Amino acid sequence: MDIKDLSRSQLILLALLLSFVTSLATGITAVTLMQQAPQSVTVPINKVVKETVNRIVPTEGRATVNTVVVKEEDLIVSAIADNKPALFGIFKETSGGSRQQVSEKIGNGFAVSKKGIVAANVSEVPSDGTYYVENESGKFDAKFIPSGQNKFSLLKIGLPLSGTGKPSFPDLKAANIGSLKAGQKILTLGDGISAFFYSGNPDVSVTAAEAKSFGDSIVLDLNGEVLGFMFPGTGFVPFSEVEKVLRTVQNI
Repeated sequence: MDIKDLSRSQLILLALLLSFVTSLATGITAVTLMQQAPQSVTVPINKVVKETVNRIVPTEGRATVNTVVVKEEDLIVSAIADNKPALFGIFKETSGGSRQQVSEKIGNGFAVSKKGIVAANVSEVPSDGTYYVENESGKFDAKFIPSGQNKFSLLKIGLPLSGTGKPSFPDLKAANIGSLKAGQKILTLGDGISAFFYSGNPDVSVTAAEAKSFGDSIVLDLNGEVLGFMFPGTGFVPFSEVEKVLRTVQNI
């Protein structure tokens, strides 16, 4: 029989048959390829399929999309966890009499480069000092880096002072405080953690942050991006200013 002689119903049935055969062949081919594919290929595909099934549930012939709610406290926990490895306590060696050297904590610093450069409060870390830094990864020698700055100091982390610890330098993600909108929440991470609402005026908000912060602190948004650093006695230093200076000392 010539295809031209088929009725409309017969043509539709033929098209459905061809579609079924094509789908069946495609399914068999896909299963065969998945069985032969390495795990590095199949794991991501299975994960995507699983997430799609979990999010889109057919209900009476229509798709229902499940809404994932992200709590503010989860954002805060994540922001703090991502940036905490960048926090270092700064210690200075001083004379304790009878030619004995003692150490005292003078503030906090923040790793701003994977090359081990720490930004610190210029009023606490002058050039004429012997320093070391410490956090959960260990205790390390620190050398002052001349930068000509009057808002912050820079230290270069050196060899461990005890054991074989290796400092962690996370990738800090920079953010511009000027891009924030009034009502957004800002976090400070130092010897403690605090939060406050951005007023829309950087000068006013920075003053409020300094009053609430626990000493030298890193200032974050809820995405965990770094707005800058709060150094009591000096004030707020935008991360962008630190980045400009870093470009001149990265070869150290």
